[in-house]
Amino acid sequence: MSEEACRCDVWLWRARFFKTRSLAAKFIDEGRVRLTRADQESRLDKPARPVKVGDSLVFALGGRLTAIRVEALGERRGPPAEARGLYSPLEASS
Repeated sequence: MSEEACRCDVWLWRARFFKTRSLAAKFIDEGRVRLTRADQESRLDKPARPVKVGDSLVFALGGRLTAIRVEALGERRGPPAEARGLYSPLEASS
């Protein structure tokens, strides 16, 4: 995969939204993540779908709606402070 894209399940795991990559993959397989790229919204259906810097992701986790923008792809699953640098929160639009 190219340097400017990362598998969605890997990215969600690196950003510490899920404890394991397999949990992230299962969550995506269930169609519970929406991706917005260039004003085109789609539901992610496969864990291997790429995410790129600038993409927006929306998903419900722990009973809360999470809307974030991908700021970096990361090289590894690092400490929480490093993981928070991979994304920025978006204002929820009702």
